[in-house]
Amino acid sequence: MNIEIEKRVGKNIRILREKAGMTQEQLATKLQLSGCDITRSAVAKIEVGQRHLYPDEVILIKNILSTDFDSIFDIE
Repeated sequence: MNIEIEKRVGKNIRILREKAGMTQEQLATKLQLSGCDITRSAVAKIEVGQRHLYPDEVILIKNILSTDFDSIFDIE
């Protein structure tokens, strides 16, 4: 995996989460309630590109943040 792409995707998720007025803890809780085994610490690591994202996590994050895949994966 390209670390720069992971950092950019993580940054996009952070920006989208903040636009939604949500904390890392709130996002982690919503992911957990959707059946995803994730902690606030893992969300923080995703946002700085230190942890890989699983496809099911991307789908849940997209739905929870009411966004689209283009916004998450915008690396331009």
